[in-house]
Amino acid sequence: MITTLTERLHGLASLFWREVAKFGAVGGVAFVIDNGLTYYLMHGPMTDSEAKARFVGASIATVFSWIANRFWTFRHRRQDNVVREFLMFILINGIGIGISTGFTALAKYTFGVTDKNMLFAAGVVGILVATVVRFFAYRFLVFNKELDEEPEFSHDHEIIERHPHTKPEVRVEGAAVKDPELPDPHI
Repeated sequence: MITTLTERLHGLASLFWREVAKFGAVGGVAFVIDNGLTYYLMHGPMTDSEAKARFVGASIATVFSWIANRFWTFRHRRQDNVVREFLMFILINGIGIGISTGFTALAKYTFGVTDKNMLFAAGVVGILVATVVRFFAYRFLVFNKELDEEPEFSHDHEIIERHPHTKPEVRVEGAAVKDPELPDPHI
């Protein structure tokens, strides 16, 4: 049983590694766009509107992120309905932007932080929290088309389903009968 659990955990980790690596690369570029623009706006045109500066930076980064994730990270999972996919993406990112902007606003208005660098850092912490939420939301809600059409991904679903080497019990007139092809666990 421990071996089976270990195999499943290993398989689940390998299932996500390709997407996590690409998601991380896209996220890294979006992080630079978001924070670079936010920093510029906080220290320039939006000097007294730190939360709004964070919102603008995050919004621009979101547009980049959707394009990059759609055409690279999750290209095998794109939905046929592009409008639905985009609206789900915007909704998920709205939640993410709310988290990062909320951290900045919380620091400024609740805790009375006035130092721009500390407010900037609060937004960065919010981005890190939002990133975890975004990955799983993108993976399971936005870019969720099955990969069975692609040969390299065709068996991924077996990793998270029942172990491929076991067969279910056969039911005969309401009674459970052991599958004769499986070894007897009591021997």
